[in-house]
Amino acid sequence: MKSGFWHRSLGLTPQDDWKKEMIAGMVSYFAVVYIVMVNATILHDAGMPLKAAMVGTLLTSITGCLLMAFGGKSPIIVVPGMGINAFFTYTLVHSMKLSWQEALAVVTVTGILFSIVAFTSLYRIISEAIPINLQHGITVGIGLFLTFIGLQKSSIVVAHQTTFVAIGHFSDPSVIVSCVTLLLGLVLFVRGVPGGMLITMLTGTGLAYLLGAGPTAPKAEAGPTFQSYGEVFGGLSWSNMGNIVFWIAVFLLLLIVVFENIGLVASQTAMSGRPENFKGSLRALSITNIFAGIFGSSPVVAAAESNAGIAAGGRTGLTSLVSAVLFAATFLFIPLLTWIPDSAIAPMLIIIGGLMVQNVQEMDFSDLTEAFPAFLVMVMIPFTYSIVDGMAFGFIAYPVVKLAQNRGKEVPPVLYGIAALFIANFVLNSLL
Repeated sequence: MKSGFWHRSLGLTPQDDWKKEMIAGMVSYFAVVYIVMVNATILHDAGMPLKAAMVGTLLTSITGCLLMAFGGKSPIIVVPGMGINAFFTYTLVHSMKLSWQEALAVVTVTGILFSIVAFTSLYRIISEAIPINLQHGITVGIGLFLTFIGLQKSSIVVAHQTTFVAIGHFSDPSVIVSCVTLLLGLVLFVRGVPGGMLITMLTGTGLAYLLGAGPTAPKAEAGPTFQSYGEVFGGLSWSNMGNIVFWIAVFLLLLIVVFENIGLVASQTAMSGRPENFKGSLRALSITNIFAGIFGSSPVVAAAESNAGIAAGGRTGLTSLVSAVLFAATFLFIPLLTWIPDSAIAPMLIIIGGLMVQNVQEMDFSDLTEAFPAFLVMVMIPFTYSIVDGMAFGFIAYPVVKLAQNRGKEVPPVLYGIAALFIANFVLNSLL
């Protein structure tokens, strides 16, 4: 570990403690490994085989961590992003009617464009063109959306003919398990217990089987782990590439991926004391997103859980390298992960949604022309059950309210183009 090769490749300096780096890698892994099952479950809702979705999630995470280790030289863990995976399944596939194979093609094209953005100064131009309130509004809206999905999957909230939604039945063992698991997860999170999400999910699984709420058979298909992966690996479909819907999907996904990662990478490289690694880390993430579509996963982000490893002493790429090795070992446990019930997974979505909603405190509500469009984004994403439709309301309203106050010059030209694109999407959908 003290050889010149490892020091140069992973960004290690003589002052860095490689033992502490390895411990940090293990801390980060246990803090974020829950994503393997949670992400696969959401991809499964898009129609992907569950085991194949887990394999795709792991391969993407391993690749991302390795690129981050040797390219970014940062202790940042790369995994499919919560919220972005919801966009993949519930917006691209369910709302925009793309097949999951076409959605994977959208991911890869987005990764290519993200790479162009990351390797040039475009990332700064795009970030500065979108008002901060709208950026935070998207994050908050997706957080509310994830919460709603979690409440549905847990049956804490059920459909109702008159009011559309209603409280679930607490005589249902699955609801009891979900509520207890949610409370446990909250307690472990606020107490800062390492690996709290994983502990919560495993405890919820045990409780589900104890109360008879667990599945009687694994949710995945029978057969070897990699049996169904052949139809997912490289399974991108380009049949819809000539359709405007495909490119609207690419554009919107690119905005979300860029917004998510610029903020996360900037904060984590600063926290690790190596802000000079920002560009390399952002570029590693952008390249990983190209592989995400090929491997069969939704786009990746710099995991917020990386902060746990950084707090444990992670400063270099050795931390993410250790996490990559542990992700590789996770392949051995895929058959066991398929037995985890929705009642143990859904509370994770609710907690993550709550964390994303915290971005509301960064928003400026003193100016109605800035606040109301962001408000529309926040509420319309969960209420329309579509991230793209929710974004559309806010991005169209923004230039309208600015023009109403004779402040049209405050609207970046790019934003007028985005608003026109959303309007075109609404018109197109109404004609189909």
